[in-house]
Amino acid sequence: MTSCFDREDGVFRVLVNHEEQYSIWPEWKVIPGGWKDTGVLGDKKTCLDHIEKVWTDMRPLSLKRFMDNQV
Repeated sequence: MTSCFDREDGVFRVLVNHEEQYSIWPEWKVIPGGWKDTGVLGDKKTCLDHIEKVWTDMRPLSLKRFMDNQV
């Protein structure tokens, strides 16, 4: 059986958490706590392409802030 996350023909949404980390999520599943819908909805490739374009710094937000304060 194929996981709903592995299906290429599903509809997904792009989520983001408080650490500015991104994920795809099947559109029919309830969004888990701590994650917000970014408003991007589409097939898996569309969602992953969007994430690749906007998530250019993989560090969690808390780490970026910590490192910015290390002067």
